Amino acid sequence: MASDKKLEVDVEVKSDAEKFWNSIRDSTTLFPKAFPDQYESIQVLEGDGKSAGSIRLIKYAPGWSTITTAKEKIEVVDEEKKSVCYASIDGDLLKYYKNFKAHLVITPKGDGSLVKWSCEYDKTSEEVPNPHLIRDFAVKNFKDLDAYLLKA
Repeated sequence: MASDKKLEVDVEVKSDAEKFWNSIRDSTTLFPKAFPDQYESIQVLEGDGKSAGSIRLIKYAPGWSTITTAKEKIEVVDEEKKSVCYASIDGDLLKYYKNFKAHLVITPKGDGSLVKWSCEYDKTSEEVPNPHLIRDFAVKNFKDLDAYLLKA
């Protein structure tokens, strides 16, 4: 029987915490424009795409992995703590994980920021690998976003 698991990673970025947080909050429009090699589109299906209860459909660019679409629901947003939690509610990810929930917290660190990403998941079977691919994709996104913001 598969059990609840957790995976975490910390990424240091050079961008100011406020600027980085605002860019994450604007990911619906920013990510497909800034990273067309990773995101085909992000569409808001319910809500404003930023607040708790919002649902977004993410279409990943072809060739990234077997995960081509994800429908996620934003569950909790704390603007003061620069924290967001979202759950996958439909899409390819749920073929591998019965439950998948991610948390993101951005805190100032020196002139830059510390991005803490974690996920909780429940595999559909023991043969399913831990979501290191998803963690690595998140890390790449944070580093790419940092580079994009530093150029802007």
